[in-house]
Amino acid sequence: MAKRQIVAGSGGFLYEAQYTKIGPIIKYVLNLTQKEEPKLCFVGTAGGDSPIAISNFYNACYGHSIKPSHLQLYPYPNHRSVREYVLSQDAIWVSGGSVANLMAVWNEHGLFKIFHEAWENGVVLSGISAGSICWSAGGTTDSFGLDLQHILNN
Repeated sequence: MAKRQIVAGSGGFLYEAQYTKIGPIIKYVLNLTQKEEPKLCFVGTAGGDSPIAISNFYNACYGHSIKPSHLQLYPYPNHRSVREYVLSQDAIWVSGGSVANLMAVWNEHGLFKIFHEAWENGVVLSGISAGSICWSAGGTTDSFGLDLQHILNN
């Protein structure tokens, strides 16, 4: 049976001056894969699949022993089979943003089931903020405005 791991954090990338770097939590996640050159997937759904965030991800991975790629859902998925793509990864990193929007989009695309299958197969699931709440039964969010509210993961 594959080892099942989720790393939920409050940091990931380090932003310094004009560039982005891989932070200690992501290095830890990559280490958990026990691969020399792990496949790391960036998922930016909670931030609307921002091209800037995606670009920052690739820039941060440059020069590391990582095979970076990303899953984009806006305006439509960037992979023919999202399931096959996700299951082929070693680790998933989900960015912060609106957890409410992330949950709605993931529900429509069947991603909770796909990520659960990936987790069962040993893919390390991880993320920050919305990217950490999405792996649990729920939490608090500012997705609906400035006041924190409860949100449940269906």
